[in-house]
Amino acid sequence: MPRHSSLGDLERQLMDVLWAAEPGVRLSSRQVQERMDPSQERAYTTVKTVLDRLVDKGLVQRRRDGRIWRYYARASRQSLTAESLRSVLGDIQSSDRSTALLHFLEGVEATDRAELRRLLDQVEATDRPA
Repeated sequence: MPRHSSLGDLERQLMDVLWAAEPGVRLSSRQVQERMDPSQERAYTTVKTVLDRLVDKGLVQRRRDGRIWRYYARASRQSLTAESLRSVLGDIQSSDRSTALLHFLEGVEATDRAELRRLLDQVEATDRPA
């Protein structure tokens, strides 16, 4: 399962470009390079290499379009973030999971804890049989 929290700076910039694309739009490596922040511009070969690395990591997919590859994010930023969080929790021994969650929650601001409560209530309401 991919973890995008461990992305390098350039990988994150390229993912941001792919996530900003219109839904269903697949970009060539040249188009990705052109959409990058001009102050962060990188060589075409570097962009192409890093896009291929993101494919290997499972974060990006590509399709052949004639002689070029077109790239797109495998899932939304929010979906991949949720996957990453679930993966981290899944890696923790069940006996330590409560402690890890407690330490996490102690560092969460009150407004975010209130939002977590609201979202938990929403999830639990949809889990209840009708």
